[in-house]
Amino acid sequence: MTLAEIATVSGKGGLFKVVAPTKSGVILESLDDTKTKMIATTSHRLSLLNEISIYTTTKEGTVALDDLIKKIHKDFGNDLGVDANSDAAELKSFMKSVLPEYDENRVYTSDIKKLVKWYDVMLKFAPEVFTEEKEAPKKEEPKDKATEEAEEKTPAQKEPKGKGKAKKS
Repeated sequence: MTLAEIATVSGKGGLFKVVAPTKSGVILESLDDTKTKMIATTSHRLSLLNEISIYTTTKEGTVALDDLIKKIHKDFGNDLGVDANSDAAELKSFMKSVLPEYDENRVYTSDIKKLVKWYDVMLKFAPEVFTEEKEAPKKEEPKDKATEEAEEKTPAQKEPKGKGKAKKS
């Protein structure tokens, strides 16, 4: 699973796995023990986690959530030292240790709490997001002899005799 397959819905707590698209929206399954399903339509504010970034004071202005959670995992592993119920000072201190250049005026304590909650959920239900690297281009697999021969033939060679275009008289 990747962050492109995990979504958050405004007004709904927790994270959701994107199951399948529908005509009017997307089928989502909660990323927790309950595995409840819902259909997110255009009236829901849905965000895929790979599209979320954190404001910084750097020239770029943001850091992708994907990069941030991998850095957190590298630095802290399974124990962050804080949880979503920690006080504001602890949460800000945690954020400063992970991302020193985060924009303190635009990243609120509630955003840091969400980050910590999401990290815990992903750690428990989607640990592969921390280890997955960007996929390298796949090498072309060797083809069997029959496939190679079929690709070498031209369309004229593939047509059976006598079934070509009729001649005009």
